[in-house]
Amino acid sequence: MLTWNDILDFASNGNPEPSSKVIKSDEQWRAQLTDEAYYVTRNKGTERPHSSDSCTLFEPGEYACVCCDNVLFEGGEKFDSGTGWPSFTQPAQINAIAYNSDISHGMQRIEAVCNVCDAHLGHVFPDGPMPSGLRYCVNALALKKL
Repeated sequence: MLTWNDILDFASNGNPEPSSKVIKSDEQWRAQLTDEAYYVTRNKGTERPHSSDSCTLFEPGEYACVCCDNVLFEGGEKFDSGTGWPSFTQPAQINAIAYNSDISHGMQRIEAVCNVCDAHLGHVFPDGPMPSGLRYCVNALALKKL
């Protein structure tokens, strides 16, 4: 189980090796994704809170990256954070997600990205439920329910 200290260590000292890498040109991403998904995943955008009913759907299954199908989260790790974005407590695999320090917008945060294709997913915070205490706050547009 990952902890906040693990996340900080990855962001500072390097991320786990991904299972594979997907690299595409900007034109290929634009052709594959909707305008909204492109904005979020490739331009580090953020969708409006409560813009998806994904926040309130709690079904078994897997959530994958909309860009490359890398499995990111298991449905059992999803919880209602009340933030307006889908939230999870752990990634599906330790190497599914990479972490980057983010000091944009006058805040110090940890960005969560797909470790296979570098798609922006959202951010991870240390205010989630126990036992991990993690809250992966993820844009619904970055996810695909399998």
